[in-house]
Amino acid sequence: VVLPSGKVIRVGTNAIKSSSGYDLCRLFVGSEGTLGVVTEITLRLIGLPAEFMAAVAQFVSIREATDTVFQIMRAGLSPAALEFLDAPTVQVVNQFKKLSMEERPTLFIEFHGTSAAGLKEELEIVKEICSENRPLRFDAGIGREERNRLWEARYGVHESIKVNNPGLSPLVIDTAVPISKYSDMVEWGQKIVEEKGLKGYAFGHAGDGNLHLEVLGVPEEKAQWQKVQEAGEEIVHFAIECGGTATGEHGIGIGKRKFMKKEHGESLILMKQIKNLLDPNGIMNPGKMFE
Repeated sequence: VVLPSGKVIRVGTNAIKSSSGYDLCRLFVGSEGTLGVVTEITLRLIGLPAEFMAAVAQFVSIREATDTVFQIMRAGLSPAALEFLDAPTVQVVNQFKKLSMEERPTLFIEFHGTSAAGLKEELEIVKEICSENRPLRFDAGIGREERNRLWEARYGVHESIKVNNPGLSPLVIDTAVPISKYSDMVEWGQKIVEEKGLKGYAFGHAGDGNLHLEVLGVPEEKAQWQKVQEAGEEIVHFAIECGGTATGEHGIGIGKRKFMKKEHGESLILMKQIKNLLDPNGIMNPGKMFE
């Protein structure tokens, strides 16, 4: 990393783990360019798994789908991916990709392993958990081809929403909450969107407690876009109150600076002190993350 002063430093090690000093590697990775310029990165590669298992489960209600997410994670299973799509999202994906899935709340589940036999055992556990929430459909398969077939609907969600809503722009909300609060988060988000008479699509990396909610509107229509922004703020505040975060993946940038105080409290002061120590002249990505 090149610091604002011009000094070059190296952070982290090539060891699998370390307890030496502060974790400066993660500090710079999460700094959104506000502390220095990364000029060299070393990545640890992981081999491809020998076997894949994938499943698609569809439910009558959102609560049944999202409760299944919590139950799978609580059971101690470790899915490589556990994705959620609400019914409107499935609808636009069907139209965009010429598919014919039931337009219902849907889970996409994937496991990796060393043998098909081991994955079949996990598959039975997943199927049993899903059955407790009365799925309308449970389709599963072992192997890369089956995995690709079952996951076809998950790819290109953002593009599907865009193509099917010409003239509308999305406000992308990227909250993450404790997995025990995921059902509440999804239901709250949809409730706010409906109350404000807006159009929204809910999907995300459910196994991480991550919700991507795209709320649509026309920025030039100020009254409508204000409702879109109000919906976004209410959803983010709810996530933080659940012990979650304003952004699970996308970062703070400019749009979510206003939530930093609520989420981080007194530790925000320390973050600003770190910024001022490394970049006293404010030349690194100015205006981002902090007001």
